[in-house]
Amino acid sequence: MIAVRRVPELWRRFDVTVRDLPLGLLILAGSLVPAFHNHGTQLGGLPGRPFDALAVVAVALQCLPLAVRRRWPVVCLALVSVGFAVDQLRGYHSFAGTAVPVALLSVASHLERHRRATALLFSAAYVPLAVALYRLGSGAESPGEFVLYYLALALPWGMGSWLRSTRAAEAERRRLVAEHTRTAERARIARELHDVVTHHVTAMVVQAEAARYLTAAPDRLDQALTAVTDTGRRAITDLRHLLDLLNPDYGTEARMPAVSRLLTLVEQTRRAGQPVEFTEEGTPAESTGSGDLVAYRIVQEALTNALKYAHGSRTSVQVHHGAREITVEVSTDGSGSRAGSPAGSPGGSGRGLAGLRERVDVLGGDFSAGARTGGGFVVRARIPARSPS
Repeated sequence: MIAVRRVPELWRRFDVTVRDLPLGLLILAGSLVPAFHNHGTQLGGLPGRPFDALAVVAVALQCLPLAVRRRWPVVCLALVSVGFAVDQLRGYHSFAGTAVPVALLSVASHLERHRRATALLFSAAYVPLAVALYRLGSGAESPGEFVLYYLALALPWGMGSWLRSTRAAEAERRRLVAEHTRTAERARIARELHDVVTHHVTAMVVQAEAARYLTAAPDRLDQALTAVTDTGRRAITDLRHLLDLLNPDYGTEARMPAVSRLLTLVEQTRRAGQPVEFTEEGTPAESTGSGDLVAYRIVQEALTNALKYAHGSRTSVQVHHGAREITVEVSTDGSGSRAGSPAGSPGGSGRGLAGLRERVDVLGGDFSAGARTGGGFVVRARIPARSPS
């Protein structure tokens, strides 16, 4: 069964000439069958003639060039047309005349340039052929029959043009989808980098600024510098994890459990001088898809903003793991202020909360962020627990 399924894939590996040759051979074989002699296209009313060596040449000229109908469509049509002219002028009327519409369809479908000029050239070549057949047939067919045949040949040309336009539209659609996918992926990576870099760098800046005032207390200065070092190491670890996401072999290594990740994040913020109360309820599911990561990013971004804009203010982090969803709430009292934060704290671009909202919306959850009534700021999110990664 597997071998049968692989046949189309193996067939597509062959050169296009090899794949197009069987159709020409099939028409060639049918044209040489004695029962089909003089039962093909009859144009001009010439009496039928028995097959001879020239008939075989004419049949071959009409059939074998179909092997290159996609690689060299104009060459194919030219050879087929010569064979068709010999076929009709000699009165063989072979079944190989069916190769003409096939060649026309291929030219209209696969010729990239000069399609209009090609159509005009072959239309002009049809005129002397029609005149010669009309004279040789002694007027057995009216001029209207030649016009009708020409219009009939316009049908495969139109079908080929339609196929070409459809193929071009599909290629453009795929290009736009690929471009949109690349843009979305770049935006996703930019959000991840923003979350990782902004949080850790903000914590390091706050810790380094605090260390400037601890020169008289060596023990506390050593603790502050150790905190800066640990934060830098965690930043490197998170960046490596982000780069691993771009690795095709990603997923073979175990990830840090959600509880440990949040506790580490809260502890890091505390060491930067931010009083944080952390409460976690429920048991995290074994597999939460992207929900776990989004919840982590929400807490990370909210704590980063607390460090930048309300340094020293009491901050509360509440995470609840339910059977179907994860709820996160991070609130900061209004006792702190932007002015109370260290002078070196970096400002914000506004991308963090907007990126979080996009993440939650994609997963089908709810996200809100804004000032509290009594002062301060609060971020709330409801995230489906089993959102696809």
